[in-house]
Amino acid sequence: MTEGVVKYRCDYRRGAAPDATAVHELQAWHGICRRLGLIGRDPGRYDGCAYGNLSRRLGHDRFLISGTQTGGKAGLTPDDFAWVEACDIAANRVRASGPAAPSSEALTHAALYRASSAARCVIHVHSPEIWHAAAALGLPCTDPQAAYGTPAMAQAVRELFDAGALARDQGLFAMLGHEDGIVSYGLDADMAGSLLIAALGRARRLDSA
Repeated sequence: MTEGVVKYRCDYRRGAAPDATAVHELQAWHGICRRLGLIGRDPGRYDGCAYGNLSRRLGHDRFLISGTQTGGKAGLTPDDFAWVEACDIAANRVRASGPAAPSSEALTHAALYRASSAARCVIHVHSPEIWHAAAALGLPCTDPQAAYGTPAMAQAVRELFDAGALARDQGLFAMLGHEDGIVSYGLDADMAGSLLIAALGRARRLDSA
């Protein structure tokens, strides 16, 4: 299936944009990740689809997430976000509202928030450098048979937590079934983003050694 395609069933309705203060940190880290090539759009990669998304938890099972195919935008506005109101992972179903439809990785974000009550922000990027160096960096990895945006990927994320491979408050892992896919999470966007930058730096040092 083509990259960037939403694979879950989405019960989506148009709704109000979030307040600017609710997405300020996500907007900032979207810009930082774009400058580092971790979020964006490249005609020669991933079937030309935009890649990367960010989210912020706002309740037990409710979070804000950047909209589908917004990775290629130079900057995000409140109109580029969706409210994810509920997820039924087993049924492969998401209920959402807002000015934008949610990212194709909404199920993965939901699974991570459910597995870690401490996590408040999730950033999903594409980094060939980190992804190919995952073993050398000692990163936890999801099952290579688990495709992006599916219940299988959500279950694979849960299994990493259950196995003790990921801490509850912060962490970073590679999605082996999703080319170049890397996910970080933390108590806030700065923590999740800093983990990505640190991993990118370690991967580049390995590459130049």
